[in-house]
Amino acid sequence: MAKDNSTKEQRPYHHGDLHRAIVEAALDVLSESQSTEFSLRELARRAGVSHNAPYKHFADKRELLAAVSAVGFELLAKRMAEATSELDSPRQRLAAMARAYVCGGVGNPALYRLMFGGFLGGQDESRPVIERTAAHAMKALIVSAISDGALGHRIADTESTTRTIDGAILVFWSQMHGLTLLLVDRLVGPGDKMEELTENVLQGMLEGLVNNIPTVPEGVWVGPPLAG
Repeated sequence: MAKDNSTKEQRPYHHGDLHRAIVEAALDVLSESQSTEFSLRELARRAGVSHNAPYKHFADKRELLAAVSAVGFELLAKRMAEATSELDSPRQRLAAMARAYVCGGVGNPALYRLMFGGFLGGQDESRPVIERTAAHAMKALIVSAISDGALGHRIADTESTTRTIDGAILVFWSQMHGLTLLLVDRLVGPGDKMEELTENVLQGMLEGLVNNIPTVPEGVWVGPPLAG
């Protein structure tokens, strides 16, 4: 599976302080090795600082990986925003976000699995706050397209429509997440057909949502909740 070697140019911050240097080193190692099996000592060596330096900013490796995951969500949101920057049609915007989502996941599977897998989940179903905040910002882009009429009609983004919008996002996310993992694990292929496969799945999913948006049951959340 091809690795995403473009993350450094796309990162939504500039190299400067030690905290960011360590996160950058972790992103690089993750992209290169496609594994989270690295040590803070290794990252310190990469960043050119003492082996104890990372602990001034991160209590442990999980806290570091939470920061890495948060940057992953920021990068994905940036990719999605750039893909829609010149599009006026809400449906085209949602479609572009889907393509960017799949492309990002396939480009760096280890980062994708960190962001959307269970590694950072707690026993109480919680996720790190820094990660939840970044994920919520990414979700807001999808909410905006749906609210603007991507599914054939506008849906005001209000408390009374939350379950409907979340129902649409659940279908959208389930389809794109499933396709991403199928491509990553090579259960669907070949890889050079990724764009065509994504388009076919996407258009079928959108047509279905135009005809029927399932409302999620009361009390269900879609995406890491901000509180918890």
